[in-house]
Amino acid sequence: MTETAPTVAEIVAAHGVHVLSPHLVCRDAKAAIAFYGRAFGAETLMSLDAPDGTLLHGCVRINGSSVMLVDENPVWGALSPKALNGTPVTIHLMVDDVDGWIERAHAAGARIVMPAEDMFWGDRYGIVEDPFGHHWSIATPVRRMSAEDLQAAATKAMSEGMGGTDGQS
Repeated sequence: MTETAPTVAEIVAAHGVHVLSPHLVCRDAKAAIAFYGRAFGAETLMSLDAPDGTLLHGCVRINGSSVMLVDENPVWGALSPKALNGTPVTIHLMVDDVDGWIERAHAAGARIVMPAEDMFWGDRYGIVEDPFGHHWSIATPVRRMSAEDLQAAATKAMSEGMGGTDGQS
């Protein structure tokens, strides 16, 4: 008898993994999982060790979304932000209380890159860097804006010097 492969919907239902999930390379991914538990209330969904004890594959759920992790392994080309001296990627996290989430992440060991502020696009928004070099933008929507209002607010903010070329504002 030939076994059929599971559908994407079956995988999501069985494992809680979403159809689009960040896959973070970390120097000491097991410590990262522990940090994400303290900082973001992450729930471990899976942890698979390689024979040498490093994390071959891990998966956590943060605020309802899945995040996969693996230990840094230069032989496989899996390099962490620590090995690369930074990251161009920011993981965006929508929450009900941005100030509380940023404070909890900071208390757990994250560095505040940008304190939470009310932003022109309608969110209260801030950025932290976790101890593994990954950047997390964290936001709480505070007001709804039409496309026209958003464009006008963006034009005004840019003319006032906000939002340089770093992509973080």
